[in-house]
This record gives sequence, C-alpha cells and structure tokens, in this order.
Amino acid sequence: MAAETDVVGMLARLVAFDTTSARSNLGLVQFVQAELASHGVASRLVPDATGQKAALHAVIGPAVAGGVALSAHADCVPVEGQDWAADPFTLREANGRLTARGTVDMKGFWACVMAAVPGLAARKLARPIHLCLSFDEETTFAGAPLLVDSLAKHGPPPALCIVGEPSRMAPVVAHKGYASWEVEVTGRTGHSSQAHRTANALEAAAEAVAFLKAKARHFAAEGRRAEGFEPPHTTVHTGTFRAGSILNIVPDFAEFVFEVRAVPGDSAESVRDALADYAREVLLPDLQARAPEAAFRIRPRCLAPALSLDAAHPLVALAQDCGAVGPVGRMPFATEAGVFQDAGIATLVCGPGDVAQAHQPEEWIARSELEACCAFLDRLGDRMAA
Repeated sequence: MAAETDVVGMLARLVAFDTTSARSNLGLVQFVQAELASHGVASRLVPDATGQKAALHAVIGPAVAGGVALSAHADCVPVEGQDWAADPFTLREANGRLTARGTVDMKGFWACVMAAVPGLAARKLARPIHLCLSFDEETTFAGAPLLVDSLAKHGPPPALCIVGEPSRMAPVVAHKGYASWEVEVTGRTGHSSQAHRTANALEAAAEAVAFLKAKARHFAAEGRRAEGFEPPHTTVHTGTFRAGSILNIVPDFAEFVFEVRAVPGDSAESVRDALADYAREVLLPDLQARAPEAAFRIRPRCLAPALSLDAAHPLVALAQDCGAVGPVGRMPFATEAGVFQDAGIATLVCGPGDVAQAHQPEEWIARSELEACCAFLDRLGDRMAA
C-alpha cells in the first residue's frame, strides 16, 4: 500500500521546511500532525524547555504492549558554505536521484513512513506501530531522550524500534557511541614581554589538546578492538580551537571542542574524566600560581550511547523478513538507536539511502531506495496485523 502513495511528493513537502538545528522545527511537526490527523491518527508533541522545538509521538493500532517504533529526526545540517546548484530546500529529481538538504539524512525515511500511514491506519493491527520524530540529533541529541522518557507515561511503550538512518536498507545491529564536550580555559592577560606575570590560556588549552591526542594514539595502538567497525577502535578528535588576538598580548581565554566515538564497551566519559584530572593536577597549578582566578571548565555538549544488538535477536529476523538487504552490519557513526536501547527497547538501524551523501552539497537519495523502504514498511504492516 505504501508504494502506491506519493512518497516523492511527501518528501518535497518535508524538505521545504528549513529544519537546520539552529531553527525551530515546529512548522514541520505541525504539518506532520495535520497529515496524521487527516488519516485519523492522533499524535502528541513533546516540547523542549524553550517551546521552540518539539518531538512527536503517534500510535497506529491498539494501545497494547509490544509493537514496533519507527524513529527519525526532523533536523538537518546547515547548507551555508556549500556549493548547491539550486535552492537546497526545493526538491529536484533527475536520473533517479532526488536532491535537497535532508533527503538522505533523514527525511527520506520519514517520507516513507508518512506515505505508509494510510495503509497502516486501514489495517487491523494486532500490535501497534509507534511513530517517533525527534529534534537536534545533528547537534546535542536533546530530542530523543525527551521523547523516549515520555513513551512509558502515555500507554505501553514499544518493544522494538527501527531507526531509519541511511543504511541502504541493510540491518545495522551496532554503532559507536558519540560524546562531545566544550572546554574553556581562563588565565590572565598582559604584555608578552611580561609573560612571567600572566597565565597563558592558549598554551594550557594546547597542552590539553595534546593530552587528548595522546589518548587517541593510545586507543589506536592498544585500545579495545571491535571488528566490523572502521576504524575498529575508539577515536578522539578535537574539532575547533579559538584563542588569542595578537602575538604580543598573552591570551587570557581559550576554548576548544572535542569528541569521542567509543566502540561498545569503551567509555567516552573516561576520556573526559582523564582530561579533568590532568587539568586539575598539571595545568591548573601552573596557571593559578600566577593567576589564582584561572579556571578549566568542561561542559557537556552531546551524549549518544552506543548500539549493540545481538545479531540473533528476533528483531533482526523481522527486518530481514520485511526486506532488509544483506547481512547484519555495523556503523562508525552514532544514531538515536542507543537511546531507545538504553530504555529497554530492542533497536536496530535500517533505512534508505547511503550515508556517503549525507551532509554533502547536492545531497541526494535514489528513488529506488525510497521504493524499497516503502515496500519494507508495507510488509512490516502485514507482520503487525498477523
């Protein structure tokens, strides 16, 4: 049934909403609510503290335990600084490719879900299908925990979850966790000719980055191996660094952002804790000897748990029975699947498109991938009705 609906038209409607993470997503979720309501499906919003963003939850079928959640995020990455041939928020089709921001990551999957709604609503489902749409997956992962925490408060939660991140419709049972932190170092400024009376925040921050680099080398050389990942070990990466204004002024402020992508079994927080210990024991004593007000602050930015599902779990067989392609796989990047898993909901990743196109200028998804996903959801509806 889903393949008979206008999935491309739905995708065009979804990508027209600029839901880059710095913007509100309310326009898109209110559109989704109205579309669901037109097919007799009630939904509710789970707002953030500002009221400018919200997750969405809907249930098709009976309010009983069990069932499957279909999960996606509404936000997408920015387009500034990228070379687009046309408006990134207007869908274009050529040679079987559908081009716009968010087509593959991951409004393509949600377009398939919305296209499946009429057929799912018309069935007499024995187990419910939950629709879960989050926000801020691309930045802080703030939306999914709010949504998952609310599931049990509004009827029986799902037993299973399929996160539709791009996997070319392969069943993915594991991915690395993701965590990132912002670090601020404050010292004392002054003329560089009197550096002995100052506390150089830039140099202390640089030593902290070098400490993290040493951690990265350790993981690469001696860390836990998780075969199936590329690379098969935990990685540590510093992405931005800001400090200083002119050479002969000692900088009293520096900041940087770092991330840890941990294989299942490793703890990203252990890297943060080791950095905090190094700052307290090595960096701060030197800074505060000349500037008692000096400080080293680590603020959480994002925390996404790893995913690890037994390849023999019945959810894998269900996905394969519905049309998931090929053997089970693993991903190096994080998704919201670990959030559902940590809540006791068995989860895997399976969605249309190739992650190689995600976040790129001229982002595209193949029409054939959408058709395959629609067929997958149609079969899933049959299984939930059986």
